[in-house]
Amino acid sequence: MEADHPHEPAGADTDQAPETDVPTLGDILLAAEELWPESLAEDWDAPGLVAGRADREVRRILFAVDPTREVIDEALEWGADLLVTHHPLLLKPVNSVAATTFKGDTVHRLIEGGCALLTVHTNGDSAVGGVSDVLADAFGLRDVTPLVPAGDGLPEEGIGRVGDLPEMLSLADFAERVFALMPAVAGGVRVAGDAQGLIRRVAVCGGAGDSLFDAVRAQRADVYVTADLRHHPASELRERAVTGNGRPYLIDVSHFGSEWLWLTPAANALENVLTDQGFAADVRVSGVNTDPWDFVLTP
Repeated sequence: MEADHPHEPAGADTDQAPETDVPTLGDILLAAEELWPESLAEDWDAPGLVAGRADREVRRILFAVDPTREVIDEALEWGADLLVTHHPLLLKPVNSVAATTFKGDTVHRLIEGGCALLTVHTNGDSAVGGVSDVLADAFGLRDVTPLVPAGDGLPEEGIGRVGDLPEMLSLADFAERVFALMPAVAGGVRVAGDAQGLIRRVAVCGGAGDSLFDAVRAQRADVYVTADLRHHPASELRERAVTGNGRPYLIDVSHFGSEWLWLTPAANALENVLTDQGFAADVRVSGVNTDPWDFVLTP
């Protein structure tokens, strides 16, 4: 038998990559806690393991924003051992997981298909490299700090981010930048403010962020990018902005879109931690658009 390399004896392993092990779900949970500590979650939140045994091996991991039927289909058809979603399946307490309900059926399908479910929600928002950090990086912000610092965390951790653009931009030009980065969804991007008004200081919050308006004003942001802006809070903020040189302007994006940007960096981060620990798993981002809207009518 010939050697693999002409100048090395058969069986030489000088060029072989170091051996890697298949992680268990318990190993994944430890890596996830390193990246997105559950202590950073808001009091009302319910992140963490929803279904799965810690001693089971995990060879395939799928990341998605929502644990919808179509996402579950994708995970099971691919043979995923673990589905990691941003949004919790069981945010509120339940008395039953009977398969007669959507959520109960989801739990049954996951267990029967051998796929665990882990949710990384507001702890994934607040952590370094989380949802809002990804938005801030995508928009090119500098000198970024948390919009609302974490009560028990690092100085860089907390909900939302605020930072500065390298140069002044018109609101219209910045809105175009935001629009170009978002996935295509029916609702598009809504903007409130003077299209030609100049902005530099930008606040961002992935997901629903109209509870943070006081922090946005306190940070003197020129514009606030978030999702799910409700009529009354947005209207009141804009009325108050009349006496503040029209600022802050508002950019309302898709809730799904604002958090979808996080999936790839999150998947890469988990894969890197596992690699550093000597583990190997196939990590993939879902191709399913889970934005709930199908079309929109405009004037």
